[in-house]
Parts: sequence; C-alpha cells; structure tokens
Amino acid sequence: MLPVVQLKGVTHAYLGDNEASLAIEDMNLSIDKGEFVSLVGPSGCGKTTLLSIIAGLLQPSLGEVTVNGKRIEGPSPQVGYMLQQDYLFPWRNILDNAALGLELTGNLNEETRLKTVDLLNEMGLAGKSEAYPAQLSGGMRQRVALVRTLVTNPGLLLLDEPFSALDYQIKLQLEDLVSETLRHRGTTAILVTHDLSEAIAVSSRVILLERNPGRIRKVFTVPDKIRNSPPLYARDQTGFTELFHEIWKEMELAGSK
Repeated sequence: MLPVVQLKGVTHAYLGDNEASLAIEDMNLSIDKGEFVSLVGPSGCGKTTLLSIIAGLLQPSLGEVTVNGKRIEGPSPQVGYMLQQDYLFPWRNILDNAALGLELTGNLNEETRLKTVDLLNEMGLAGKSEAYPAQLSGGMRQRVALVRTLVTNPGLLLLDEPFSALDYQIKLQLEDLVSETLRHRGTTAILVTHDLSEAIAVSSRVILLERNPGRIRKVFTVPDKIRNSPPLYARDQTGFTELFHEIWKEMELAGSK
C-alpha cells in the first residue's frame, strides 16, 4: 500500500534580495494511512515550511511531495489544513462558516448541509448553528474550524499549533476530541507543535527536526500503551515521562547545533 504522504529529497530555500536562506534540506519521510505524526523542534527548524509544502501552498526548491501517490502541485481537497487562528467570518453564522469548504468546492447541497449540522452536534455544538463567532468561546470556535475542515472529508489533516492559544483545560479537551475523531475516521494527520507532551500524547511517531537548515534529527515511536490511550490519560501511562525527557534532551542538542 502506498504511503499517504511521501517526501523525497525535499529542500526549500527562501530567496532574499542579497542572499538565500535554506529552510529545510534533503527531507525524506513516509507517513502511512491512519498515522498521527507530530513535528517538533527548535524555532527555525522548518516545521511550518514543511507543512506548507505538504499542503501545496509552497513548491519546494528541490524534491517531490506526493499524497496518495500523486504529486502535490497546489492545494488539494484531499488535504485539510487547520491553523492556530480559526479564521471564521464574523458576518456568517456557525453553520455557514462550517460549510464554507463545501461551498467553495461546489459540494454544498441539502445532504452535505445536514451532514455539517450532524458534525457540529458531534463536536458539542448542538444548538449553535445560528449563532455567530463573536458569541462563542475560543475553544468552541476551534471546534467550528475543525468541522469546517473535516466535513469535506480530507484523507490528510495538517494541524499547525491549533490549540496553542487556548486555556490548558480547553486544550486538553480538544486534544482528546481531535484524536478520537481522527482515529474513528481513519484520517492521517500531521501536527506541528511546540508542546512535547501534546506531541507524545496524540501521536504514533514524534519527528524531531534540527535547524540551520531543517533536517530530520531523530524519529521517536510512541509505545502502544501510550498511543492507544486518550491523550488526557496517555500522560499518566508508564514510559510517558521517560520518553518526554528523551525527546527533550535530544531537542536541546538540536537547538544548540
């Protein structure tokens, strides 16, 4: 079976007026169906650049990215992208915001609209369809953003620190919600985060990048007992703290490079 995501020799440089800055170099990576992979590393290691390349928002300077065996040359309905900011339109109600992706791809009809309502209900937003973004908390707004992303049924979900601006309790609740929802759907996901405990709690693998330029330094496989637990309880599993310290130590070495 083909991997959902495959990077082959991906290198990307940003060109300035007088010089070029190498963001990532010779990145090779395969991610299989249903995997939840986290990218961690010091600032400037190219995590968000890599996510933008996989999303088709940036073309790499060298190398190739494929999703389900097809080369990525631009944004694709197969790939959903969820950011730290929810980017809800304040003049549209919650249902209309959640259905925006369907509308833009020409797939909005009575059936998919009802599917959107069902997904809002599943995400704990029952009765909120006619509300407006200003009437919702930050955590609820992120749930709407998640519905907007999932309702188009992408096979790959990219998450760029979507919980980092939330209160800790809400952040943990959303980690659980997203993790269980994606596991139930069999959706492949890549998370960029600065929170090592979050990365371990939700992932099957944690990929540590080093900077100047960004390269894969080490890949950590999360033990089954941790991986199969809901994120909130994964933190209490045997081996979690030891893995956290192992990645932290390696990340300090990567940051000092």
